Amino acid sequence: MLPEFKNEPLTDFSVESHRSAFAGALKKIEASLPVEGSNRIGGKRVGAARQFESVNPCRKSQVIGRFPEGTVEDAARAVEAAAKAFETWGRTTPKERWELVLRIAGILRDRKHEFSAMMVFEESKSWAEADGDTAEAIDFCEFYARDMERLANPEPLTPYPGEKNELEYLPLGVCAVIPPWNFPLAILTGMTTAALVTGNTVVLKPSSDSPAIANMFMDAAEEAGIPPGVLNFVTGGGATVGNAFVENPKTRMVAFTGSRDVGVEISEKTGRVPKGQIWIKRAILEMGGKDFILVDETADLEEAAKGVVAAAFGFQGQKCSACSRLIVHEKVHDELLAKIVEKTKKLKVGDVRDPEMQVGAVINERAQKKILEYVDIGRREGKVVAGGEPGPGEGFFVVPTIIDGVKPGARLEQEEIFGPVLAVIPVSSFEEGVAVANDTEYGLTGALYSRDRERLDRGKRELFCGNLYLNRKCTGALVGVHPFGGFNMSGTDSKAGGREYLYLFTQAKAISEKI
Repeated sequence: MLPEFKNEPLTDFSVESHRSAFAGALKKIEASLPVEGSNRIGGKRVGAARQFESVNPCRKSQVIGRFPEGTVEDAARAVEAAAKAFETWGRTTPKERWELVLRIAGILRDRKHEFSAMMVFEESKSWAEADGDTAEAIDFCEFYARDMERLANPEPLTPYPGEKNELEYLPLGVCAVIPPWNFPLAILTGMTTAALVTGNTVVLKPSSDSPAIANMFMDAAEEAGIPPGVLNFVTGGGATVGNAFVENPKTRMVAFTGSRDVGVEISEKTGRVPKGQIWIKRAILEMGGKDFILVDETADLEEAAKGVVAAAFGFQGQKCSACSRLIVHEKVHDELLAKIVEKTKKLKVGDVRDPEMQVGAVINERAQKKILEYVDIGRREGKVVAGGEPGPGEGFFVVPTIIDGVKPGARLEQEEIFGPVLAVIPVSSFEEGVAVANDTEYGLTGALYSRDRERLDRGKRELFCGNLYLNRKCTGALVGVHPFGGFNMSGTDSKAGGREYLYLFTQAKAISEKI
């Protein structure tokens, strides 16, 4: 039996030896740039006629890597390779599969700072945010390996005289994994290893904003001994490679994390049954959020202020769980807002290679433009009390922004921005706060700060989201501790990092024998 699961410890960067080790990893990764990436199809490294570049969001003149612009034909060959490999991989023992995933975890752990350093360069993650991403990737490997061990054991069934009855969990087939750029190692690793450990083969298309860290993961998987064709990797656009993976009749399921609109499109595509397809495709969809922190008049305002700032502006607000709405009782509005504005203005914005920088650049120019357009909308819908402008330097910076006096139903209160913008919505009662919290098409994360036990209990019942936190921030879900997934347009509530997750990658077969 595998040892009990424990979350990977985070690095304490106040310790000088840890700071020095991470600085060394940054130098090593920077010296290796630009990365020359390659697709991996059927165990072979292949290129493409065209390439695209990944750049450093903090220094857009720095090229992180060059990668093949995959084609529809590349995607089709990858699916074919995965389908062929499934004939043998799907019949391997669960132990063989979980041991492979644990070897991947070991490689990630041994080179933890190097993986994190790549995300500092490619995604503009601060040291702490990058370290947390890598730790979560390790956690997914370790947790899913143990959960596969559990699923491999006999399922308890009701005894019946004269029969021997069994239930076993079988893999589905070829799984298309389409991860996002914001947790480019953790979510990619989680979805991919869940598919692999359950016996599926994978065709993986990373975001075009994060191919270098995905390329590092592929190197780790190959070093761990992944058989040819079991894990195939094609970089390129979602409209070409992504759609080709989703629509191929030999694809059995799709695991996607990303925007609402793309998730809905994938849901529609997987619901169709093209000629030659003999199954209904399964779709695991993690999409957007318009997450809230609700603060009532009894709350510890200092704790609430800390939680709001961390949840709103950690990784520049580019988390599906980020707090983009502060719903606050009017009696404590002024006092709480003053604390939040003060803490926000102290955040250091700049190139996150510097460990003192807490807020880096947003992912690309398109995102920066969109966020600043929402700030302009906010000027009409409320009052900017902090930030509201681009940041310093050549990167795609946006200063953390707070917009007060936003009304329920306003665009800033309803639409996902995916950037460092916090809408503040005053309410006159706890009941109104709950109504505002629930009044979006999303339902991913939320938090309630209150000292009133009855209200905390009501919040458990009445606040509609997949992950609810009481008297703590709404970000920072830990594998195994906080199974993660949301309601409504936030996705299929897949509960990644929980004991239900691997079931989504399997089909159950009941076997009854007369004795």
